[in-house]
Amino acid sequence: MTTRRSFLRATAGAGAGAALGILPATRLRGAPAVHLRRVTPVCIASGNGLTAVTRAMEVIHEEGDTLDAVLQGVTIVERDPEDTSVGYGGLPNLEGVVQLDSSIMHGPTRGAGAVASLEGIKAPSLVARDVMRYTDHVFLVGPGAQRFARSMGHPIEDLLTEEARRRWVEWRARLSDQDYFLTPEQTLHHLPDFCSGAGQGEGLLDSHDGMRPHGTIHCNVVNESGDLSGVTTTSGMAWKIPGRVGDSPIIGAGLYVDNDVGACGSTGRGEAVIKTVGSHAVVELMRGGMHPKDACLEALRRIVRFTIEPRLRDERGLPNFSVNYYAVNKKGEYAGAAIWAGARFAVSVDGDTRPEDSAYLFQPDR
Repeated sequence: MTTRRSFLRATAGAGAGAALGILPATRLRGAPAVHLRRVTPVCIASGNGLTAVTRAMEVIHEEGDTLDAVLQGVTIVERDPEDTSVGYGGLPNLEGVVQLDSSIMHGPTRGAGAVASLEGIKAPSLVARDVMRYTDHVFLVGPGAQRFARSMGHPIEDLLTEEARRRWVEWRARLSDQDYFLTPEQTLHHLPDFCSGAGQGEGLLDSHDGMRPHGTIHCNVVNESGDLSGVTTTSGMAWKIPGRVGDSPIIGAGLYVDNDVGACGSTGRGEAVIKTVGSHAVVELMRGGMHPKDACLEALRRIVRFTIEPRLRDERGLPNFSVNYYAVNKKGEYAGAAIWAGARFAVSVDGDTRPEDSAYLFQPDR
């Protein structure tokens, strides 16, 4: 029997619970006891990811899975021969071979998969997904990763486009004036069409710091239930030593997702991110209550403190390279941040897809 005292105690508890968004299970048969506050879905990506976030949000609005969303987004860029930072058309290694790296994390299932030094596959992110989905492993590399990809039905293709080949040949010719390779200046009168087309001779040193070109696409998303996923995929640093692996396929460095907290990924100098376990650091800072922007900036400060090699510092003692972080938390708050001013990232939220300026630590000297 229910006494008056127990009834009052129960109704008082229900009133307090309603104020917190918790409804008693007996109010509506079959209704959940806890109603979570809905999140405004957000997808963010590196600056080359406007098409990626657009497609990812379409998948989210179709109630697709968060991992499917980011994968459908980044594979557009992976398969784009005009983007030399990842996948088909990516700039090759020292020997003229395109080697790709990628990692994925699925927040709801705590799943992860990664591949590195993968050759001949246009969309390495899909192979990383298959590692997560069909194996008991997390990370496959080199020829073993390629054999696995082939077994999963991924076609082996030539990834070196003529534009990427042209840039590699030009770089190789400039390595030494003691070898037998000719620079474009020496060959143009013999081969007038060698550098024909858009962007003649540009981009050999096309990062802001004058180091070798490198690029990546990162993308992460949170849906209205607060579920997260992320992917990072790249062709790595151009002209790299064969077998070099950057941060992109390393869980905790180039990508980290914790469905209780948030997601983060990176682009830029992978060695600096690896040494500071960058994306994991950002997520842990968000776990402690930091806004994504503040967490990204603090993780970048750690890179600055770790960068003590003279060859990696400018006249002011600051890093002469770039690193960018992209983070979103479970509440849908997001940010991009970079060591140097001028970086931008892509975001899709509230039906609007746009580039936004990244927060930054330093401005270059004028």
